[in-house]
Amino acid sequence: MNRVQVLVVDDQPLYRRGIRSTLENESDLVLVGEAADGPSAVQQVDLTTPDVILVDVNAPGMSGLEVTRVVKRRNPQIGVIILTARDDDEHLFHAIRVGAAAYVTKDVHADELVHLIRRVARGEYLINEHVLSHPFVASRVLDQFRELSQLDQVNESVFSPLTPREAEILDCVAQGNSNKEIARILAISDQTVKNHITSILRKLAVNDRTQAVIYALRHGWIKFTEDSPV
Repeated sequence: MNRVQVLVVDDQPLYRRGIRSTLENESDLVLVGEAADGPSAVQQVDLTTPDVILVDVNAPGMSGLEVTRVVKRRNPQIGVIILTARDDDEHLFHAIRVGAAAYVTKDVHADELVHLIRRVARGEYLINEHVLSHPFVASRVLDQFRELSQLDQVNESVFSPLTPREAEILDCVAQGNSNKEIARILAISDQTVKNHITSILRKLAVNDRTQAVIYALRHGWIKFTEDSPV
């Protein structure tokens, strides 16, 4: 059995010891390295090539966000879990931008953390489930994408797996509309909306509407305009 290889980055030895102890109880997880600061973390990644990294958002020398940015640029297949002392909208927003797979407070229960590591190792982006419950963050993500999409309008060659109608529906989803509201806005039936959403989830290989929205935002497949339906 291939075990999930984990690297932990935190400047508190006791916290690292706690994670080490937790992982030692799981037959499918193994701690392959530890680092007390950001620069050491990047070096450890090059040496150990972990599947999942747990990194403190405030890691010294190089923040956890910057570590994530560097790691994802070099090794996009590695899943990164940002650890934070408190649930902070600003950190969450930037965690999304740099490609973190999950964002969790450091008081997370050991069982929950193990479950989180396993899901991230499977390629899931759990941060998607977190972001739209934070109105400030969701608004900033959508506003930033609106600005980028306006700049990108000159580039019509960007590939998207979504049809124009699917992109339109996903745009409505991103603005918080229910299936019934989308059907009313676009003058189509509820069942047609459901069929399109099923197709979207299949094409993007995601499990729910929230994941689809964030995935599409990250890849530039939803185009917002000032007169988008609300």
